[in-house]
Amino acid sequence: MTTQESPADSARDLVRRTPTAALAVTLGDGSPYASLVLAATDHGGQPLLFISRLAEHTRALEADPRASLLFDGTVGLADRLTGARVSLVGRLARDDDPWLKERFFRRHPAAEIYRDFADFSLWRMVVERAHLVAGFGRIHWIDGGAFVLNAAQYAALQEGEAGVVAHMNEDHLDAIALYATQLLGEADADWRISGVDPEGIDLIAGDRRSRLRFPSHVSSVMEVRTRLVELVKTARELHKL
Repeated sequence: MTTQESPADSARDLVRRTPTAALAVTLGDGSPYASLVLAATDHGGQPLLFISRLAEHTRALEADPRASLLFDGTVGLADRLTGARVSLVGRLARDDDPWLKERFFRRHPAAEIYRDFADFSLWRMVVERAHLVAGFGRIHWIDGGAFVLNAAQYAALQEGEAGVVAHMNEDHLDAIALYATQLLGEADADWRISGVDPEGIDLIAGDRRSRLRFPSHVSSVMEVRTRLVELVKTARELHKL
């Protein structure tokens, strides 16, 4: 978290860039239960899960949709308690929107093998509040209305996202490589874009993930293209140094 951004922005960024989460639910006998799940987000920042009805957590959610998701940004730190983490509190419900499902599978292509399994379905969390711990003394409760972006403002970007992703991955792999290596400091790999949202782009290379944030929100495909051109110019200048 920087001094320039709000706790909500910091929390949402951590959720967007973290591919897994700990899911906490309540079992039928009232016992708490936590498990590990793959996660993606919608454009507003709300988590998406693709889970099986055979799992304990899914059966628990069918009976009681209240849940919490912990996104851990402390991996790799020598003292992990100094790192950032976000707990989201809300309710999970099935969502059959095909756009959301495609966002999830682009984020987690290995999960494609379960796409047509009858027991699997996509769930989206309606976030009611978030708890950000960004380090010692930097602790914030965030209302859901502040955490979640207004989806109506970004409807045009949602409609055009798949086209942007396909175009970049088919015609501009050189630019994507520069984003990863020059702007994010990642090692050379077969980097692709897995998603574009109002706040940035998600990159994927095998089991590796990275995220490039935009300096400000975008709300249309044209704004995304302008921002991507600006970023690749910056990356090329850095590459020359």
